[in-house]
Order: sequence, then structure tokens, then C-alpha cells
Amino acid sequence: MTSIRASIAGALALGLIAFGAASADPAPAPGAPVQPSETKPFGDWTVRCYPVNSPSPCDMFELLANKQSGQRVMSISIAYMPAGDRHVIQIAVPLGVSIQKGLLLSSDAYASPQLHYRRCDRGGCYVEMLIDNAAVTALGSGTGAAKIRIVADGGKVFDIPFSLNGFADAHGAMADLARKKTAKPADAPTTPEAPPAPAPDATPAPDATPAPTP
Repeated sequence: MTSIRASIAGALALGLIAFGAASADPAPAPGAPVQPSETKPFGDWTVRCYPVNSPSPCDMFELLANKQSGQRVMSISIAYMPAGDRHVIQIAVPLGVSIQKGLLLSSDAYASPQLHYRRCDRGGCYVEMLIDNAAVTALGSGTGAAKIRIVADGGKVFDIPFSLNGFADAHGAMADLARKKTAKPADAPTTPEAPPAPAPDATPAPDATPAPTP
């Protein structure tokens, strides 16, 4: 149980890095989030891998930003932990949401239960949790747009659409990369040890054969 909790915490930590990288200023500053070392687009999703020691070193990510200001409106990250065959999802939404109401994630092939916020900071509020593998598979099978439904403090409901274009391909690539990066290297083949060579100054053993009788 302790190892599972540690793995989940590690995956969540990666997500915090991922969200920070998405909202960071272009110019790096001291203490700035770690930037991905590998990125590859799949439709509207991006697979990112980070140079960190984590049970889930890669994620698949989509960002929806305001076209005028460039500020994040919503972002969603899904990471895979090969060791436990588990997924972690993190969703970032703006401040001003009703914490008690949580949010809903849905598509034409999936509808989530109420997802609760784990924390808020000056950048927004965040759902950070495990998500069933079946839910990830269902999202990948969707054919239309998906949406995040949030409730504002005043009770007004907002639907934030996001794209599933490239989801399935991004997930497959992300899972493969995560497995490769967390796999332990195979043990090196062992070579039979050769008998030690005699020391350079070793004295040969005396001949034990009896001398011939005259």
C-alpha cells in the first residue's frame, strides 16, 4: 500500500510540473518548472516526457487558452503508471468555481461522476486523482467533442469544450514511452571467471618425481 501511495504521489508531482510548464512565462526564472525533454503532437494532444525520476515520466496534454490574452482557460493531463497499470488525471480550470460542486467530464462515450477539486492556487483550481483505465479507454473511443462542466460560485453552469482528436494515438504513444522509461535495465550477462594467472615472480613447484637410481 505504501508503494502504491508513493507512486500516486509521484504521478501527481509530475502533473504539477506539467501544469506549471504549461502556464509558465516564456523566459525561465529561478525555481521555474521543469520543461519537458521530449514532446510529440498527436492531433490536438501533445505527449510530453520529463527528465525526472517518476513512476509516470510522461503525460498526454491538451491546453485551451484565451486567444486574446493567451491565459489558460482549461488544461487536462493524463499520465500512466506502468508499475501499477494505473492512470492519473489532472484538470485545471479557472478560479471562481464552486468548490463543493466539483466538475464533470463527459464525451459521447463517457460521463464521469462528480470530480472533486484537490487544491486551488492563484492559477486556478485543480482536480488531481486516479482515473479508471476503462474511463480512459472510453474517452479514447469518443468521436465528437468532449467537455468539462464547471459551476461558478454564483451557481451558473459553464461547459468548456475540448478535443478528442488524436487522443487514442497520444495515449498509446505516451503509455509506450512511460513503459520504456520506467523499465529496469536487463542484467548484464555474466562471463565465467578465468582462473588467476600466476604471479610474475612465482617460483615453480618442485618436481615431485623421484630421481632415477644410478
